[in-house]
Amino acid sequence: MQRIGVLMPNWVGDAVMATPALSALRGFYRSAQIVGIMKPVIAELLAGSELFDHIVPYDPRNPNERYRFWAAVWTTRAWKLDQFFCFTNSLRASLFAALSGARQRWGWSGGVRRFLFCRGAVAVKRGTPREPVSAVDFYLSIVRTAGIDAERRPVFLATRPKDEVAADEALRRLGLDDRSLLVLNPGAAYGPAKMWPAEYFAALARRWVHQFPSNVLVLCGPNERDVAFQIERLAGDDRVRSLASFEPDLGRNKACLRRARLVISTDSGPRHIAAAFGVPTVVLFGPTDPRWSENYHPWQRVVSLKLPCQYCARRTCPLKHHRCMRNLTVEQVWPTAVELWHARQTSTRAS
Repeated sequence: MQRIGVLMPNWVGDAVMATPALSALRGFYRSAQIVGIMKPVIAELLAGSELFDHIVPYDPRNPNERYRFWAAVWTTRAWKLDQFFCFTNSLRASLFAALSGARQRWGWSGGVRRFLFCRGAVAVKRGTPREPVSAVDFYLSIVRTAGIDAERRPVFLATRPKDEVAADEALRRLGLDDRSLLVLNPGAAYGPAKMWPAEYFAALARRWVHQFPSNVLVLCGPNERDVAFQIERLAGDDRVRSLASFEPDLGRNKACLRRARLVISTDSGPRHIAAAFGVPTVVLFGPTDPRWSENYHPWQRVVSLKLPCQYCARRTCPLKHHRCMRNLTVEQVWPTAVELWHARQTSTRAS
């Protein structure tokens, strides 16, 4: 029986965009043991998807030594892997692959990394100023270098029964009905440059519940509670509530996103989670080029101003005005959201 290791990306959105490549691996090596090396939050994200047989926790920035580089390397080596797929293109990740003990190693091998892999992926390195390449296609190209016929397919995730129970309890406590639910995702772990102003989200939510018989749930991660509280307070309506008062729970957030009829999100992880469940999504783009994070979701719409200074990919606005998001008004977002809401409802009834 073959043993295959996969070093996963660190960002939630990138991990979701890796699922087509992971599915191709699972389909090709049906009897293999697949070991995932990843941050605990990524393991939580992928829980229930049955993509991995075993997990090696790895987070080089975690203060706990058991998650650090050398601990994870030695745990990985103990599996005596036959192949290793590196879905992270940093030099440290490439070194991890080289130390894994696997005879065959696959990853992006630009520069000195060409000595650490069998051969590199065909894709252009992500993060360069060259022609943008979607993360979905980047990960697929790495898998193809191993001779696997990996076709592009939808991103996907799964929820566990406990995730659904947690979502039930949260929505019950908030007094929200999930039969017609709009989910707002205002956060962006990458940096504040991706964020749409809280007052804009609040104005949109307030207008939404007055026009449609629905409820609005404001999602948040551990570092976004203040923003979620602010949106809830500014909206000033019992039909607009947030998860800010709850302990962080990615599984619960997944289940809430799965139930949404529409998601309006910044360019961050939850938009990809929504895509993985086929939920219609409006994505608000500021400093990042949408082509880097294309997940090929048919019910996704991009709203962007395309200013001359846009797509700088900086965590904070280098010009200090943040116009790419601040000049993107509720009036500009509203028609796309309403159109997608009605189009999806019509499609659901027709099917």
